[in-house]
Amino acid sequence: MYQSILVPVDGSEHAKKALLVACQLAQQESATLHLLHIPEELAHETTLVWGIGAIAVEASREEREAAGKQVVDRAEQAARELGASDIETMIRQGDPARTIISEARLCKVDAIVMGSRGLSDLKGLVVGSVSHKVSHAADCTVITVH
Repeated sequence: MYQSILVPVDGSEHAKKALLVACQLAQQESATLHLLHIPEELAHETTLVWGIGAIAVEASREEREAAGKQVVDRAEQAARELGASDIETMIRQGDPARTIISEARLCKVDAIVMGSRGLSDLKGLVVGSVSHKVSHAADCTVITVH
């Protein structure tokens, strides 16, 4: 059914739940998991989950990417503990919804499994959530996990 699955990860609880669902799907089909993190340029300080700590708005692109590497590394470790074996990780810059859709096309994935809300869910109340945008614009199946 799904040979290739994209999972956007940001360390949020919704992303962790999505990773669990994606790992279950991947095990059923021996699918490849593509773990994607997109560091956001935030207008305030945010706390990245998985024990990374706070990153202030003054953080450089390199600092955000280093923190992003920790996010995908911890997500990869969690995926392996959940039984996934074929895992690719990537960090990209840009608008989250557009970047997720672009990477899904580039990786030719069969499905995107993502959390319904990420760390910056307040912004989604104003301009529309990333998961909503992705589900309407993606060429593949999108599974949104609450």
